[in-house]
Amino acid sequence: MNEMTKQGGFKADTSTWPKDHPRVNYGRVGVLLLNLGTPDGTSYWPMRRYLHEFLSDRRVIEEPQWKWWPILNLIILTTRPSRKGKDYDTIWNKELDEGPLKTITRNQSNALAERLSEHPEIMIDWAMRYASPTTESRLRYLQEQGCEKILLVPLYPQYAGATSATACDQAFRALMKMRWQPAVRVAPRYHDDPVYIESIAKSIEQHLEKLDFRPEKLIATFHGMPEKYLAAGDPYHCQCQKTSRLVRERLGWPPENWLTTFQSRFGSDPWLQPYTDETVERLGKEGVKKLLLVAPGFSADCLETLEELEGENREIFEHNGGEQFSYVPALNDSELGLDVIEAIVRRELMGWI
Repeated sequence: MNEMTKQGGFKADTSTWPKDHPRVNYGRVGVLLLNLGTPDGTSYWPMRRYLHEFLSDRRVIEEPQWKWWPILNLIILTTRPSRKGKDYDTIWNKELDEGPLKTITRNQSNALAERLSEHPEIMIDWAMRYASPTTESRLRYLQEQGCEKILLVPLYPQYAGATSATACDQAFRALMKMRWQPAVRVAPRYHDDPVYIESIAKSIEQHLEKLDFRPEKLIATFHGMPEKYLAAGDPYHCQCQKTSRLVRERLGWPPENWLTTFQSRFGSDPWLQPYTDETVERLGKEGVKKLLLVAPGFSADCLETLEELEGENREIFEHNGGEQFSYVPALNDSELGLDVIEAIVRRELMGWI
Protein backbone atom coordinates (compact mmCIF):
# COMPACT_ATOMS: atom_id res chain seq x y z
CA MET A 1 0.00 0.00 0.00
CA ASN A 2 1.26 3.46 -0.88
CA GLU A 3 1.66 5.99 1.89
CA MET A 4 1.37 9.69 1.04
CA THR A 5 4.19 11.87 2.27
CA LYS A 6 3.66 15.39 3.53
CA GLN A 7 5.08 16.69 0.24
CA GLY A 8 2.37 14.91 -1.71
CA GLY A 9 4.61 12.13 -2.97
CA PHE A 10 4.72 8.41 -2.29
CA LYS A 11 7.00 6.07 -0.42
CA ALA A 12 7.10 2.36 0.02
CA ASP A 13 5.54 0.53 2.93
CA THR A 14 8.68 -0.41 4.83
CA SER A 15 7.04 -2.45 7.61
CA THR A 16 8.27 -5.77 6.18
CA TRP A 17 11.72 -4.57 5.09
CA PRO A 18 14.99 -5.37 6.87
CA LYS A 19 16.00 -2.59 9.24
CA ASP A 20 19.03 -1.69 7.16
CA HIS A 21 17.11 -1.46 3.86
CA PRO A 22 17.44 2.02 2.30
CA ARG A 23 14.27 4.04 1.90
CA VAL A 24 12.92 3.98 -1.65
CA ASN A 25 10.47 6.62 -2.79
CA TYR A 26 8.36 5.84 -5.83
CA GLY A 27 5.11 6.58 -7.64
CA ARG A 28 5.78 10.18 -8.64
CA VAL A 29 6.06 11.90 -12.01
CA GLY A 30 8.64 14.62 -12.53
CA VAL A 31 8.55 17.59 -14.90
CA LEU A 32 11.88 19.30 -15.50
CA LEU A 33 11.87 22.69 -17.24
CA LEU A 34 15.14 23.26 -19.10
CA ASN A 35 16.58 26.59 -20.16
CA LEU A 36 19.93 27.87 -21.40
CA GLY A 37 21.65 29.18 -18.29
CA THR A 38 23.11 32.28 -16.76
CA PRO A 39 26.42 33.05 -15.03
CA ASP A 40 26.63 32.84 -11.25
CA GLY A 41 27.95 36.40 -11.11
CA THR A 42 29.03 39.30 -13.31
CA SER A 43 32.69 39.48 -12.29
CA TYR A 44 35.48 38.04 -14.41
CA TRP A 45 35.76 34.47 -13.08
CA PRO A 46 32.05 33.57 -12.91
CA MET A 47 31.66 34.98 -16.40
CA ARG A 48 34.70 33.06 -17.62
CA ARG A 49 33.41 29.77 -16.19
CA TYR A 50 30.02 30.30 -17.81
CA LEU A 51 31.40 31.29 -21.20
CA HIS A 52 33.89 28.43 -21.13
CA GLU A 53 31.15 25.88 -20.56
CA PHE A 54 28.86 27.49 -23.11
CA LEU A 55 31.40 28.01 -25.89
CA SER A 56 33.02 24.59 -25.35
CA ASP A 57 29.75 22.90 -26.27
CA ARG A 58 30.24 21.16 -29.62
CA ARG A 59 26.55 21.71 -30.38
CA VAL A 60 27.05 25.47 -30.09
CA ILE A 61 30.39 25.81 -31.87
CA GLU A 62 30.74 23.22 -34.62
CA GLU A 63 34.40 23.80 -35.35
CA PRO A 64 37.29 21.32 -35.18
CA GLN A 65 38.72 21.32 -31.67
CA TRP A 66 42.25 22.00 -32.92
CA LYS A 67 40.99 25.18 -34.53
CA TRP A 68 38.55 26.36 -31.84
CA TRP A 69 40.55 25.59 -28.66
CA PRO A 70 43.23 28.32 -29.09
CA ILE A 71 40.66 30.87 -30.26
CA LEU A 72 38.48 30.19 -27.23
CA ASN A 73 41.15 29.91 -24.54
CA LEU A 74 43.76 32.37 -25.76
CA ILE A 75 41.54 35.10 -27.18
CA ILE A 76 37.85 34.94 -26.26
CA LEU A 77 38.18 33.90 -22.62
CA THR A 78 40.79 36.56 -21.93
CA THR A 79 38.71 39.50 -23.17
CA ARG A 80 35.04 38.58 -23.39
CA PRO A 81 34.28 37.79 -19.69
CA SER A 82 34.88 41.37 -18.52
CA ARG A 83 32.98 42.90 -21.42
CA LYS A 84 29.98 40.58 -21.14
CA GLY A 85 30.04 40.92 -17.36
CA LYS A 86 29.37 44.63 -17.74
CA ASP A 87 26.46 43.85 -20.06
CA TYR A 88 25.01 41.36 -17.58
CA ASP A 89 25.36 43.89 -14.79
CA THR A 90 22.91 46.20 -16.57
CA ILE A 91 20.12 43.60 -16.33
CA TRP A 92 21.19 41.76 -13.15
CA ASN A 93 18.57 41.01 -10.49
CA LYS A 94 20.38 42.77 -7.67
CA GLU A 95 17.85 41.69 -5.03
CA LEU A 96 18.42 37.97 -5.61
CA ASP A 97 21.94 38.39 -7.05
CA GLU A 98 21.18 36.39 -10.17
CA GLY A 99 20.40 36.82 -13.84
CA PRO A 100 16.78 37.41 -14.86
CA LEU A 101 16.67 34.11 -16.76
CA LYS A 102 17.16 32.24 -13.50
CA THR A 103 14.55 34.32 -11.67
CA ILE A 104 11.96 33.89 -14.40
CA THR A 105 12.54 30.15 -14.91
CA ARG A 106 12.16 29.57 -11.16
CA ASN A 107 8.93 31.55 -11.19
CA GLN A 108 7.66 29.53 -14.15
CA SER A 109 8.37 26.32 -12.26
CA ASN A 110 6.61 27.48 -9.09
CA ALA A 111 3.59 28.80 -10.96
CA LEU A 112 3.28 25.62 -13.02
CA ALA A 113 3.29 23.56 -9.83
CA GLU A 114 0.32 25.59 -8.60
CA ARG A 115 -1.54 25.07 -11.85
CA LEU A 116 -1.03 21.31 -11.62
CA SER A 117 -1.72 21.07 -7.90
CA GLU A 118 -4.68 18.73 -8.48
CA HIS A 119 -2.07 16.04 -9.23
CA PRO A 120 -0.12 15.55 -5.98
CA GLU A 121 2.04 12.90 -7.64
CA ILE A 122 3.60 15.48 -9.98
CA MET A 123 6.83 17.26 -9.04
CA ILE A 124 7.88 20.35 -11.01
CA ASP A 125 11.52 21.43 -11.10
CA TRP A 126 13.85 23.44 -13.31
CA ALA A 127 17.46 23.33 -14.45
CA MET A 128 19.95 25.09 -16.69
CA ARG A 129 22.04 23.63 -19.47
CA TYR A 130 24.98 25.82 -18.42
CA ALA A 131 25.89 26.87 -14.85
CA SER A 132 23.46 26.20 -12.02
CA PRO A 133 21.20 24.56 -11.06
CA THR A 134 22.63 21.77 -13.17
CA THR A 135 20.50 19.33 -15.11
CA GLU A 136 22.20 16.37 -13.45
CA SER A 137 21.57 17.63 -9.91
CA ARG A 138 17.86 18.21 -10.55
CA LEU A 139 17.35 14.88 -12.30
CA ARG A 140 18.92 13.09 -9.35
CA TYR A 141 16.78 15.08 -6.93
CA LEU A 142 13.59 14.17 -8.79
CA GLN A 143 14.57 10.51 -8.80
CA GLU A 144 15.36 10.58 -5.09
CA GLN A 145 11.90 11.99 -4.44
CA GLY A 146 10.33 9.00 -6.15
CA CYS A 147 9.92 10.22 -9.72
CA GLU A 148 9.88 7.05 -11.78
CA LYS A 149 8.86 8.98 -14.88
CA ILE A 150 10.30 12.35 -15.91
CA LEU A 151 9.18 14.73 -18.63
CA LEU A 152 11.94 16.97 -19.99
CA VAL A 153 10.62 20.31 -21.26
CA PRO A 154 13.17 22.36 -23.23
CA LEU A 155 11.78 25.89 -23.14
CA TYR A 156 12.64 26.58 -26.77
CA PRO A 157 9.64 26.98 -29.09
CA GLN A 158 11.77 26.35 -32.19
CA TYR A 159 14.02 23.29 -32.23
CA ALA A 160 17.74 23.79 -32.77
CA GLY A 161 20.72 21.58 -32.21
CA ALA A 162 22.39 24.35 -30.19
CA THR A 163 19.43 24.72 -27.81
CA SER A 164 16.88 21.90 -27.57
CA ALA A 165 19.32 19.14 -28.51
CA THR A 166 22.13 20.19 -26.21
CA ALA A 167 19.68 20.52 -23.31
CA CYS A 168 18.62 16.92 -23.91
CA ASP A 169 22.22 15.81 -24.40
CA GLN A 170 23.01 17.04 -20.92
CA ALA A 171 20.04 15.19 -19.46
CA PHE A 172 21.00 12.00 -21.28
CA ARG A 173 24.58 12.28 -20.01
CA ALA A 174 23.20 12.43 -16.48
CA LEU A 175 20.95 9.43 -17.10
CA MET A 176 23.96 7.42 -18.30
CA LYS A 177 25.39 7.68 -14.78
CA MET A 178 22.25 6.33 -13.11
CA ARG A 179 22.01 2.67 -12.24
CA TRP A 180 18.23 2.92 -11.93
CA GLN A 181 17.00 5.22 -14.66
CA PRO A 182 13.53 6.75 -14.68
CA ALA A 183 11.38 6.52 -17.79
CA VAL A 184 11.90 9.71 -19.79
CA ARG A 185 9.92 11.72 -22.31
CA VAL A 186 11.00 14.88 -24.12
CA ALA A 187 8.44 17.55 -24.99
CA PRO A 188 8.81 18.42 -28.70
CA ARG A 189 9.20 21.87 -30.25
CA TYR A 190 6.05 23.98 -30.14
CA HIS A 191 6.73 26.65 -32.75
CA ASP A 192 3.28 26.26 -34.33
CA ASP A 193 1.28 25.19 -31.29
CA PRO A 194 -2.05 27.09 -31.30
CA VAL A 195 -1.76 28.02 -27.61
CA TYR A 196 1.74 29.40 -28.17
CA ILE A 197 0.77 31.38 -31.27
CA GLU A 198 -2.27 32.81 -29.50
CA SER A 199 -0.24 33.80 -26.44
CA ILE A 200 2.40 35.58 -28.52
CA ALA A 201 -0.30 37.40 -30.48
CA LYS A 202 -2.17 38.43 -27.34
CA SER A 203 1.04 39.67 -25.71
CA ILE A 204 1.60 41.92 -28.74
CA GLU A 205 -1.99 43.17 -28.61
CA GLN A 206 -1.73 43.92 -24.90
CA HIS A 207 1.55 45.75 -25.45
CA LEU A 208 0.11 47.82 -28.29
CA GLU A 209 -2.72 48.95 -26.03
CA LYS A 210 -0.18 50.46 -23.64
CA LEU A 211 1.73 52.39 -26.30
CA ASP A 212 1.03 56.01 -27.18
CA PHE A 213 1.99 55.37 -30.80
CA ARG A 214 1.15 52.95 -33.62
CA PRO A 215 4.25 51.21 -35.01
CA GLU A 216 4.92 51.59 -38.71
CA LYS A 217 6.88 48.34 -38.77
CA LEU A 218 7.07 45.28 -36.56
CA ILE A 219 10.14 43.07 -36.41
CA ALA A 220 9.87 39.49 -35.18
CA THR A 221 13.46 38.78 -34.18
CA PHE A 222 14.90 35.34 -33.40
CA HIS A 223 18.28 34.28 -32.09
CA GLY A 224 20.61 33.63 -35.00
CA MET A 225 22.79 30.67 -35.91
CA PRO A 226 25.46 30.07 -38.57
CA GLU A 227 24.02 29.45 -42.03
CA LYS A 228 26.02 26.22 -42.28
CA TYR A 229 23.87 24.74 -39.49
CA LEU A 230 20.81 25.24 -41.68
CA ALA A 231 22.65 23.66 -44.61
CA ALA A 232 23.50 20.69 -42.38
CA GLY A 233 19.80 20.05 -41.75
CA ASP A 234 18.86 22.06 -38.68
CA PRO A 235 15.10 22.92 -38.91
CA TYR A 236 15.37 26.06 -36.78
CA HIS A 237 15.22 28.63 -39.58
CA CYS A 238 12.07 27.15 -41.11
CA GLN A 239 10.34 26.91 -37.74
CA CYS A 240 11.15 30.56 -36.95
CA GLN A 241 9.68 31.62 -40.27
CA LYS A 242 6.51 29.63 -39.63
CA THR A 243 6.09 31.08 -36.14
CA SER A 244 6.48 34.58 -37.52
CA ARG A 245 3.96 33.97 -40.30
CA LEU A 246 1.36 32.41 -38.02
CA VAL A 247 1.56 35.26 -35.50
CA ARG A 248 1.31 37.85 -38.26
CA GLU A 249 -1.72 36.10 -39.76
CA ARG A 250 -3.38 35.82 -36.35
CA LEU A 251 -2.93 39.57 -35.83
CA GLY A 252 -3.94 40.44 -39.37
CA TRP A 253 -0.81 42.55 -39.74
CA PRO A 254 0.05 43.68 -43.31
CA PRO A 255 2.90 41.55 -44.73
CA GLU A 256 4.75 44.62 -46.01
CA ASN A 257 4.96 46.03 -42.47
CA TRP A 258 6.16 42.80 -40.80
CA LEU A 259 9.78 41.65 -40.91
CA THR A 260 11.50 38.50 -39.65
CA THR A 261 15.14 38.88 -38.64
CA PHE A 262 17.92 37.16 -36.70
CA GLN A 263 20.09 38.58 -33.93
CA SER A 264 23.11 37.87 -31.70
CA ARG A 265 25.56 36.68 -34.33
CA PHE A 266 29.02 35.70 -33.16
CA GLY A 267 32.24 35.25 -35.10
CA SER A 268 33.01 35.87 -38.76
CA ASP A 269 30.96 33.15 -40.48
CA PRO A 270 27.72 34.22 -42.19
CA TRP A 271 24.68 33.71 -39.96
CA LEU A 272 20.97 33.53 -40.73
CA GLN A 273 19.83 36.73 -42.37
CA PRO A 274 18.56 39.40 -42.43
CA TYR A 275 20.37 40.60 -39.29
CA THR A 276 18.25 42.42 -36.71
CA ASP A 277 20.69 45.25 -35.99
CA GLU A 278 21.30 45.99 -39.67
CA THR A 279 17.56 45.93 -40.37
CA VAL A 280 16.86 48.34 -37.51
CA GLU A 281 19.57 50.67 -38.80
CA ARG A 282 18.24 50.50 -42.36
CA LEU A 283 14.67 51.25 -41.30
CA GLY A 284 15.80 54.29 -39.36
CA LYS A 285 17.76 55.60 -42.33
CA GLU A 286 14.80 54.98 -44.65
CA GLY A 287 12.59 57.24 -42.57
CA VAL A 288 10.69 54.80 -40.36
CA LYS A 289 9.95 56.68 -37.13
CA LYS A 290 7.98 54.15 -35.08
CA LEU A 291 9.21 50.59 -34.56
CA LEU A 292 8.14 47.59 -32.48
CA LEU A 293 10.25 44.49 -31.77
CA VAL A 294 9.06 41.13 -30.48
CA ALA A 295 11.21 38.04 -29.81
CA PRO A 296 8.92 34.98 -30.03
CA GLY A 297 11.78 32.50 -29.68
CA PHE A 298 12.62 33.50 -26.10
CA SER A 299 10.47 31.95 -23.37
CA ALA A 300 12.12 34.27 -20.82
CA ASP A 301 13.82 37.62 -21.05
CA CYS A 302 17.59 37.53 -20.81
CA LEU A 303 20.71 39.33 -21.98
CA GLU A 304 19.80 38.93 -25.65
CA THR A 305 16.45 40.64 -25.17
CA LEU A 306 16.88 43.10 -22.31
CA GLU A 307 20.35 44.37 -23.18
CA GLU A 308 20.62 43.67 -26.89
CA LEU A 309 17.09 44.39 -28.13
CA GLU A 310 15.77 46.85 -25.56
CA GLY A 311 19.12 48.58 -25.21
CA GLU A 312 21.44 48.27 -28.20
CA ASN A 313 18.81 48.15 -30.93
CA ARG A 314 16.90 51.04 -29.43
CA GLU A 315 20.08 53.11 -29.62
CA ILE A 316 20.73 52.02 -33.20
CA PHE A 317 17.22 53.04 -34.24
CA GLU A 318 17.29 56.40 -32.50
CA HIS A 319 20.79 57.23 -33.76
CA ASN A 320 19.64 56.65 -37.34
CA GLY A 321 16.53 58.81 -37.33
CA GLY A 322 14.02 56.69 -35.47
CA GLU A 323 11.87 58.39 -32.86
CA GLN A 324 9.65 55.87 -31.06
CA PHE A 325 10.81 52.35 -30.24
CA SER A 326 9.37 49.60 -28.08
CA TYR A 327 10.13 45.97 -27.27
CA VAL A 328 7.41 43.45 -26.39
CA PRO A 329 8.59 41.47 -23.34
CA ALA A 330 8.93 37.70 -23.60
CA LEU A 331 6.03 35.65 -22.25
CA ASN A 332 8.10 35.00 -19.11
CA ASP A 333 6.04 33.94 -16.07
CA SER A 334 2.94 35.84 -17.23
CA GLU A 335 -0.43 34.13 -17.40
CA LEU A 336 -0.04 33.90 -21.17
CA GLY A 337 3.39 32.32 -20.79
CA LEU A 338 2.14 29.82 -18.26
CA ASP A 339 -0.79 28.95 -20.50
CA VAL A 340 1.75 27.74 -23.06
CA ILE A 341 3.88 25.71 -20.66
CA GLU A 342 0.84 24.19 -18.95
CA ALA A 343 -0.71 23.16 -22.27
CA ILE A 344 2.51 21.48 -23.38
CA VAL A 345 3.04 19.68 -20.07
CA ARG A 346 -0.55 18.44 -19.76
CA ARG A 347 -0.48 17.13 -23.33
CA GLU A 348 2.86 15.37 -22.94
CA LEU A 349 1.89 13.79 -19.59
CA MET A 350 -1.12 12.05 -21.09
CA GLY A 351 -0.96 8.38 -20.20
CA TRP A 352 1.24 9.10 -17.18
CA ILE A 353 -1.30 10.89 -15.02
